[in-house]
Amino acid sequence: MEKSLCTLAAVVFLGGFLDAARRNDSTAEISSLLNNTSAAESVTAQAQDRATDRPRTKSSRDKQLDTKNISRDSEEEKKKKEEEDDSKTEDTRTQLGRTTQFFNPHKPTEDLIIPLLPDCPPLGLESLRVDDNQIRASSYQRMGLGPHRGRLNIQSGIGDGDLYDGAWCAQYKDRHQWLEVDAIHLTLFTGVILQGRNSIWSWDWVHTYKVQLSNDSVSWETCMNGTEEAIFEGNQNPETPVLGLLPVPTAARFLRINPQTWYVNGTVCLRAEILGCRVDGPTNSFYSEEEPGSEDALDFRQHNYKEMRKLMKAVTEKCPDITRIYTIGKSYLGLKLYVMEISDNPGKHELGEPEFRYVAGMHGNEALGRELVLNLMQYLCREYKKGNQRIVRLVTETRIHLLPSMNPDGYEEAYEKGSELAGWAEGRYNFEGIDLNHNFPDLNNIMWDTQEMAADKSKVPNHYIPIPEYYTQEDAMVRTCVTRAVINWMQDIPFVLSANLHGGELVVTYPYDCTRDWAPQEDTPTADNAFFRWLATVYASTNLVMSNPNRRICHYEDFQAHNNIINGGAWHTVPGMNDFSYLHNNCFEVTVELSCDKFPHVSELPIEWENNKESLLIYMEQVHRGIKGVVRDKTTKQGIEDAIVRVEDHEHDIRSAADGDYWRLLNPGDYKVMVWAQGYYPSMRRCRVGREPHATICDFGLTKTPTQRLNEIQTKGGKIPQDLQLRLRALRLRMLRASTKVLNQRRERLQRARRAWSSGGQRAFSTRR
Repeated sequence: MEKSLCTLAAVVFLGGFLDAARRNDSTAEISSLLNNTSAAESVTAQAQDRATDRPRTKSSRDKQLDTKNISRDSEEEKKKKEEEDDSKTEDTRTQLGRTTQFFNPHKPTEDLIIPLLPDCPPLGLESLRVDDNQIRASSYQRMGLGPHRGRLNIQSGIGDGDLYDGAWCAQYKDRHQWLEVDAIHLTLFTGVILQGRNSIWSWDWVHTYKVQLSNDSVSWETCMNGTEEAIFEGNQNPETPVLGLLPVPTAARFLRINPQTWYVNGTVCLRAEILGCRVDGPTNSFYSEEEPGSEDALDFRQHNYKEMRKLMKAVTEKCPDITRIYTIGKSYLGLKLYVMEISDNPGKHELGEPEFRYVAGMHGNEALGRELVLNLMQYLCREYKKGNQRIVRLVTETRIHLLPSMNPDGYEEAYEKGSELAGWAEGRYNFEGIDLNHNFPDLNNIMWDTQEMAADKSKVPNHYIPIPEYYTQEDAMVRTCVTRAVINWMQDIPFVLSANLHGGELVVTYPYDCTRDWAPQEDTPTADNAFFRWLATVYASTNLVMSNPNRRICHYEDFQAHNNIINGGAWHTVPGMNDFSYLHNNCFEVTVELSCDKFPHVSELPIEWENNKESLLIYMEQVHRGIKGVVRDKTTKQGIEDAIVRVEDHEHDIRSAADGDYWRLLNPGDYKVMVWAQGYYPSMRRCRVGREPHATICDFGLTKTPTQRLNEIQTKGGKIPQDLQLRLRALRLRMLRASTKVLNQRRERLQRARRAWSSGGQRAFSTRR
């Protein structure tokens, strides 16, 4: 966001105190209140809408709250309080609809009324903004279950007992255990989100808990609900996040979660996120310093389906000369799969201009990719209009396709819950419960099995492998309309380079993602392994978070040991979209895991854009590496479609597009390139790829075989020209000479064999005699 959530309240907060001073002339008491930072006199804020039972504007997260554990004031107290406050703050409530009381619980003064802040963002346990040393605990079972693991949606390794287990778990099962978070700065705490332990072996979660607050981590005050200590409802299963709002939003530095009851067959284990707005300054006014963000004036928010369409339409209206929106199909629920094309000639494939795509939202709850693609649309449009030469060159030399939401059904499900309450898996699958990345045909094992059975492996196709029949049958279990729409899209457009954007980790993976014989983890390189590693490194090395050597690992795997890139099969095996793109089309594709937090809070979006902006741009520019050219008929100069382009020592061929143009991504070096097409003589030339960020042009002109020319003429019913008759006659003579030569050689070998047998037989006869 452009300003902190607390900026607005800072002004009103001071105004509230000044107004109170005018009403009460109690400057001394106010000064004492503001300067007192002890726990016994910590500043607390009470939500006026709870005291008056007035409705407030709810966010998508608010709609999911279960706050039955928070009791309400009696109706008489509510009405009385409402009558008192209506006369004082009618104008303020009319303007903002929500108010807050600031008071000292141990030194009563007249209530000071100010507007309550908007919903406070997470402190950042899940996103890792909160450092490990800011989290403490009363006890823990072992290091792998230490307080540093008490983060919302933290994932554990397969083997429990390692250093990276799935929660904080107390050593003792009693009500004296706690998890403490140090916010570093004075913070207005508004809520706690709780989750159980992530484990495939154990079930552990907290049923109820208390919240304690402090300014010095020595003296603690329990969060009160009227005259009683507030008891918050926790979890009923390990994974579903549950939010408890504080009855009285409270300003303090430290917060403790104090479990009271837990799953009867489990132990005291939890993962958590804390909601709060930073407060700072000698007068405890709301902190007004802007959060780190972006200088780009983009629409930083979570866009649902309707808002996404509006944004895309706004971009096309702003840049109609370089943008076009089209659809490639619909989801199961009928939501259209919108794509934005950005090019200097939208709607048309230009000869020699490579096609690029970004795909986001394959897993609906991995929402950052969706927002980054929408940011990218706005950025390219704005910078093109400003004359940014880098962007102008990218747009004029590349045809860019951006699919922000491949799984809109899943995203809408996660969006309804909100960024913190969607959990780790809700919205991941489509409406039919299918993981779209597991829904592409397995072409890997088809190719490998064919190679093993073939007598001559060099004749086994290594590209354009057809889709198997089991996938196209009417009763196939993999008949998702989204996957089929994407496959048709790939077949219609000659994509050269792509990336699909995911979330939940910080790493770039490259093909093959599927392993031979379905081994769980095994490095399975392609014929273009060196270039794929280059592509992955380009993104990872320019990403501001991945490239930070001091960053914390997301969950349990240290990808920094691999420079933040890894072969997909070496991580986990799946015949996904990357492998399909490579084997069925000419397209090179990687997967980018963008962040530890799958669904970042809106306040995190500006900095996430800055983290990824350069990576998104420089990765697109890699489509201009290697060689490119046009394969033409040498006589007619017409482009030849489906001409096969083979690079020596690279056992992965590509094919020319409909106009005869082709693109072959390669690292710098000298290459021997052969091209052939049906009905033509093959052609070979050497092409050199430099280190410059543009492709080397290697055109080919192929000559038709006389037989091919004859067939075409006869098909059209034309007269055979004299030059062709002479070439056909010469060809027949060459074929006759060749066949005669073969026959003569065969005859000579047969005669030598007979002579050898004859002489050998005579010697044997003489010996016997």
